[in-house]
Amino acid sequence: MFKRILIANRGEIACRIIKTCRRMGIATVAVYSDADRRALHVDMADEAVPVGPAPAGQSYLAMDAILKAVRETGAEAVHPGYGFLSENPAFAEALAAEGVAFIGPPKSAIEAMGDKIASKKLAREAGVSTVPGHMGLIEDAGEAVRIAAGIGYPVMIKASAGGGGKGMRIAWNDEEAREGFKSSKSEAAKSFGDDRIFIEKFVTRPRHIEIQVLCDSHGNGVWLGERECSIQRRNQKVIEEAPSPFLDEATRKAMGEQALALARAVGYASAGTVEFIVDGDRNFYFLEMNTRLQVEHPVSELITGIDLVEQMIRIAAGERLSLAQDQVKLNGWAIESRLYAEDPYRNFLPSTGRLTRYRPPAEEATGAHAVRNDTGVSEGGEISMFYDPMIAKLITWAPDRGAAIETMRRALDAFEVEGIGHNLPFLSAVMDHPRFVAGEITTAFIEEEYPAGFQGVALPDALLRRVAAAAAAMHRVAEIRRTRVSGRMDNHERKVGDDWVVSLQGTDFRVHVDADRQGSTIAFEDGSSLRVESDWVPGRSLALLEVEGRPLTMKVNKAVSGFRLRLRGADLRVFLRTPRQAELAALMPERTPPDTSKMLLCPMPGLIVRLDVGEGDQVQEGQALCVVEAMKMENILRAERSGVVARVNVTCGDSLAVDDVIMEFE
Repeated sequence: MFKRILIANRGEIACRIIKTCRRMGIATVAVYSDADRRALHVDMADEAVPVGPAPAGQSYLAMDAILKAVRETGAEAVHPGYGFLSENPAFAEALAAEGVAFIGPPKSAIEAMGDKIASKKLAREAGVSTVPGHMGLIEDAGEAVRIAAGIGYPVMIKASAGGGGKGMRIAWNDEEAREGFKSSKSEAAKSFGDDRIFIEKFVTRPRHIEIQVLCDSHGNGVWLGERECSIQRRNQKVIEEAPSPFLDEATRKAMGEQALALARAVGYASAGTVEFIVDGDRNFYFLEMNTRLQVEHPVSELITGIDLVEQMIRIAAGERLSLAQDQVKLNGWAIESRLYAEDPYRNFLPSTGRLTRYRPPAEEATGAHAVRNDTGVSEGGEISMFYDPMIAKLITWAPDRGAAIETMRRALDAFEVEGIGHNLPFLSAVMDHPRFVAGEITTAFIEEEYPAGFQGVALPDALLRRVAAAAAAMHRVAEIRRTRVSGRMDNHERKVGDDWVVSLQGTDFRVHVDADRQGSTIAFEDGSSLRVESDWVPGRSLALLEVEGRPLTMKVNKAVSGFRLRLRGADLRVFLRTPRQAELAALMPERTPPDTSKMLLCPMPGLIVRLDVGEGDQVQEGQALCVVEAMKMENILRAERSGVVARVNVTCGDSLAVDDVIMEFE
């Protein structure tokens, strides 16, 4: 077995690999860019080596710098994680030349499956069901339009060397095919150093379901069930689960056997994933094979009890698989929510900045449920514009799907993140969405259910009433603390009133608070009441309460005349006033926001890479105005209405912050 492994990656996956190496007694070497000098994976590793400036192309993708670190530290093997050099056959070959093991599949398998065009041809030859499409290289946008029209819209335009949603576009007409080809080609060149593009039929109402395979170098192989990855945003997975709520046993077995047959056909040896598109009739089509560890591998680990990182290390060390197919048992249900540094209220655009607060829920594992958090950051860390926006993966397990969802709901409510935009509210909203709860999802779920973007959640009446009762009880505790600090009365409890108006989500609740040493009984105007018990004290940012004996978890910030409370995807401004104060507040005029309708504001921190219009140009609704690059993704900003450009305030290459004015209109 290896004594020292270098991890050629960063963030949560580097930390994840280090944890398994520690358990196996293997020393670890981290590499880091200038931007990651104080990163969590650097602190966790036994030693760390700098490999270059912040841009990935000059550090984590700089093969010579990684190889130099291998030589300097005497590492016997390299685990590439995912992304970066994980599917680069030249890197595996260079390590072999150094006498260093690559913890991944053979170079030949990477070459065969890493090229999306070649992999589809090989899959077809191996008897795997494939999606109709054009597998040849496409020279220009004009040819792309002709091919797309020939296949029939809609089509998927994809980078041959792509992954993680980079270099991928859906086109529904000629114009979108032309523009999508250009954008995909540009993104592919920047992300992978390979701008080859192919086009295939886009299956409508599809589900994205993948099979985890595990093969050794002695001809043994198993498949470890499936993962449902249909909740996607911009072709990038957001929520995954295992098993799929859609598959029956016959389809599961057929997909697993085809996936394993493909792996054997290319001499695969390591952990790998065969991805399929599945239609509403459970017909499945090969999408691609990822010759690496997948981001969502934890859900497979939780339902099988198999540490995939450990298996990859053992296979790379020449060991045989220790289990056969009939020994693979699927136990319970696991769900993974990806925490992204992005603002769901701004159409999920990337967010950067410092994590002023980062408190994940406690990890635990019992026979009834489990909570796991794979993360690569810590409080005070910086979220950089140079890398992928995912900062953590929250995973829950329970004996059945309903319990796994409920465990995830509570864990999301207990996850505290401040300082950056993040998608925790959206993840919570999905957990409560009727379609998700019923398992009736497709890859178009986000587009269909949030066509105007995510605007937050309106809590149902029953939950809103529970929150109002909790807020009233908390406010009483806060008022007692305030009177103690003021020292105005010795008997401070008599100073705090019992009658309040709780205003939240456009609703006023008139309540009476009857407190005792164990908690408070909150009586409503209609004669009903709710019992609230909690040990919450002012200043604590997480409130763990019981309302009528049922748990309620809320993130809490003090605000004037009340609180800001966040739970289950809702962000509530809660006012607590005396009845007289509530009467006066109703007479106050509302403040109107400033008019920005004649401005194009930058929706995210990013870099201006293209300006499509200039001052004096007439633009039409939907016309491309400029392109902003952020976290390796190009974002086209379009005109919301027709008009004339009065002023352009930026030039190509400018770095912008959120709400910087890019251009103004007459």
